[in-house]
Amino acid sequence: MTDTIDSDSDPGSGRGSDSGAGPTRPGTEDDGGVKTGGVLFAMCLALVLVTASMSSLYLALPDLAVDLDASTTSLTWIVDGYVLALAGLVLPLGALGDRLGRRAVLLAGVVVLGAAALAASEASGTTALITWRAVMGLGAAMIMPGTLSTITAVLPDAQRQKGVAVWSACAAVGVILGMLTTGVLLHWFTWRSIFVSGAVAALGVALAAVFLAPETKGGERHRFDVAGALCTALAPAALVYALIEGNDAGWGRPTVLAALAVTVVVGIAYVVLGLRTAHPLLDPRLFGNRGFRAGAVTIAVQFMAVFGFFFVGLQYLQLVLDYSPMKSALALVPVAVVVAVVSEVTPRLATRLGVRTIMIGGLLLLGAGLFTLSLIDVDSGYPPFLGSLVLAGLGIGLTGVVGTSAITGSLPREQQGTASAMNDVTREAGAAIGIALMGSLFGSHYRSSLPDLSGLPEPAAKVVRHSAVGGLKVADRLGPQGATLAKDVKEALVNGMSVALASVAAITAVAACLLVRTPQQPGIAGMSTSKHLAEDPSP
Repeated sequence: MTDTIDSDSDPGSGRGSDSGAGPTRPGTEDDGGVKTGGVLFAMCLALVLVTASMSSLYLALPDLAVDLDASTTSLTWIVDGYVLALAGLVLPLGALGDRLGRRAVLLAGVVVLGAAALAASEASGTTALITWRAVMGLGAAMIMPGTLSTITAVLPDAQRQKGVAVWSACAAVGVILGMLTTGVLLHWFTWRSIFVSGAVAALGVALAAVFLAPETKGGERHRFDVAGALCTALAPAALVYALIEGNDAGWGRPTVLAALAVTVVVGIAYVVLGLRTAHPLLDPRLFGNRGFRAGAVTIAVQFMAVFGFFFVGLQYLQLVLDYSPMKSALALVPVAVVVAVVSEVTPRLATRLGVRTIMIGGLLLLGAGLFTLSLIDVDSGYPPFLGSLVLAGLGIGLTGVVGTSAITGSLPREQQGTASAMNDVTREAGAAIGIALMGSLFGSHYRSSLPDLSGLPEPAAKVVRHSAVGGLKVADRLGPQGATLAKDVKEALVNGMSVALASVAAITAVAACLLVRTPQQPGIAGMSTSKHLAEDPSP
């Protein structure tokens, strides 16, 4: 397709201002040949590639720990390298897509992600794998903002709200799909096949985007905010580094203290420079808008909880319940169904109950699910695990749609690339922080919960402290005498998981309380400029 759609054109036409065409509907074709149903499919497919790549390694962590001799800290970096690059770069790359063309930047990102995935499949150590995962995150940051902004630029007003709901549901479904694919691949092949399949999937996404999606751009052109781009990239990176290394090497370590200082200084610089810049990448004043701020908090906390859980919860399924990767992935399918169904009905619930009620209720359900999950012990089995996840899934389905709509509805139509990128950056920053925080708490409390290992040779004791999967490998080699050690390792793993989950459950509850003063909107804001959000600067 060669159509180019300017975001500042007639919102109902799905085309440039010279079109003169009437509104289009998903599955129909306007005068320029833009099939809005095909656009929704292509953009959701690209989104699934990004989120599936994000989640695909969780089930492979035990294999990575053994094959690459990766510690819990290294595993955290392998998972978080992708998410951190995505979080730090998605906002400036979203603005770049507004300028150069969202489909063009998206396609370039697909190429980068696919090539990096192929390179990662040949990685021989943790450093190489972390590096290529970060490059994949760069590609994902080029892809993700173009998905939602293209949908909001092309779909007519009557269909835009439903399109956002489908997009939000696909983000969650992609996560589970990534795990299911990994489960199948690990049943027959090694962890390297995960990256090869990702490269193949990238090719399919590229073809869908080329043939089904039009080119769209933002209408206004301003000087690119380089300082804002640097600040939004450096702040989350420094914070995640501090969280991961602080629990591993000690909070008093100079590099950790320096990282915390960089986080604070860069955060302040972002606000000061943003207030002085005529056209900032993301105007700090937006956070004075209660609706925008509530959406950002809701999305960030949701993803902090979800992806932090994946890092620790899937190790429970595989190492404590002894599930295979495939069985572990299937154990999460009911949650994906709950999220998809609830996401579909959330717009109607928001119309009846109000957005604030949905946001607060969703966060409380998510926190309750995490808290009940933290009460599980070694002998609990799968049913309590599933019940807790379904409770959390209800909260995820409620918060995803309303949080996204609150953010995107706060910016004008010509800035929807930046708006969708802001939605993405809150998601990925929350995920990166959640993985770092919960991974660090999990690792430190796992080590502190282990019994005295002085009876083991020091090399074996070091392996046990290194990771839970290493501890179980040592126990297997001890024969019948290893049963006690295996039980101790599993109990230490569950204790680390419980502390991590309870901590994030508390953060989720606090976030819900902070939203009490959010305006009680009667329904989800449309995806064009939301007047009641944009004109509410109240703190």
